[in-house]
Amino acid sequence: MKRLHVHVSVKDLPASIRFYRTLFAAEPVVTKPDYAKWMLEDPRVNFAISTQRQPVGINHLGFQVDTDEELHGMRAQLEAADARMVAESEQPCCYAKSDKYWVTDPTGIAWETFHTLGSIPVYGEDTRVFDHGESVVPVENPAAACCVPAQRP
Repeated sequence: MKRLHVHVSVKDLPASIRFYRTLFAAEPVVTKPDYAKWMLEDPRVNFAISTQRQPVGINHLGFQVDTDEELHGMRAQLEAADARMVAESEQPCCYAKSDKYWVTDPTGIAWETFHTLGSIPVYGEDTRVFDHGESVVPVENPAAACCVPAQRP
């Protein structure tokens, strides 16, 4: 079963946690100094916020799947939506290691489809990021944090 994934970049994490804790009437399931995540059941959403050097606002959207088979089953659909789909294996990001597929919508919003393999003690590796809303091509930005795909070789 798929779960909608929304990741928002925020400026003030404590204020944002207070806001979303009240809005969702739920505590985050993961809280780190630069990140928080809620796994909501109604609606079924993985909602994450972070302060990882991305522009404030929607960082990326996506789908979290429960199994590797579900992830591989989505590949053809994602490639049909964006022939430049990027595949990543065991990618460390957001205090987790995941297998992922990335596509970009026509406005430049990155969509991540992923299966989480396990948790890790760090946010993750820096990668090149999409210029959200302005370009569908990854841009050079060595200081940018993880969670949007590296450019395909």
